[in-house]
Amino acid sequence: MKPSKNPRQNRILQIVRSQNISTQEELVEALKKDGLEVTQATVSRDIKELGIIKVATATGEQKYIPMNKSGEGASGRLMKVFTEAITSLELASNFVVAKTLPGMAQAAAAALDSMHLEELLASLAGDDTIFIATADVKQAESLCKKLRKLANLEFDSLDGVN
Repeated sequence: MKPSKNPRQNRILQIVRSQNISTQEELVEALKKDGLEVTQATVSRDIKELGIIKVATATGEQKYIPMNKSGEGASGRLMKVFTEAITSLELASNFVVAKTLPGMAQAAAAALDSMHLEELLASLAGDDTIFIATADVKQAESLCKKLRKLANLEFDSLDGVN
């Protein structure tokens, strides 16, 4: 059945709130399982109209969420700020040093805090630099890998850390 716009968009919101949907294709399949025939192009337009965004989770995976004023949506906005703000990540012993666009370090550090990453002991943000403390070098390497993936910097070289 080809659904009308409002029922289709309501079902999309229900799906992204209740399932971890990371691609438009997965969303199309979920709708088809409900008996709703839609195209990827229609889903793409609905996502934009509904204000649904893709956010990175603490595990580095991505999922769609509807934007709202607080809670997970606020965290999602912070994640978007993080991915847009970070320009480089480097290891320094048991620290990860994150460089950001000018004026963006505090917002990116707030995003880090919202991730509740187990390796992160503390972070200190200036204008364009964040010092991220971990307990040891192994944890710093692990955290740096996660953050590189979240910030889409995973293809940059990092002293042998991939």
